Amino acid sequence: MKKERDIEKSYPKNDFVAKLRRLADSIEGGKRFEIQIAGERIYVPLRAEFNIEHEREGGEEEIEFQIKWRNE
Repeated sequence: MKKERDIEKSYPKNDFVAKLRRLADSIEGGKRFEIQIAGERIYVPLRAEFNIEHEREGGEEEIEFQIKWRNE
């Protein structure tokens, strides 16, 4: 079993756009998505679920594009 982890990583706009573009291409092409975050390579399986979350609190707003799956 993998150890628990909770990391938030910021990227320059161009890098963020490139990652989103690769993600969209993978989803559209029916391929698993691979990304490295803080030194760990993550493999997102085809069975992953996608959702968008919006939060508003204390004058701040946040949009999260989420990808979730269960390791089996």
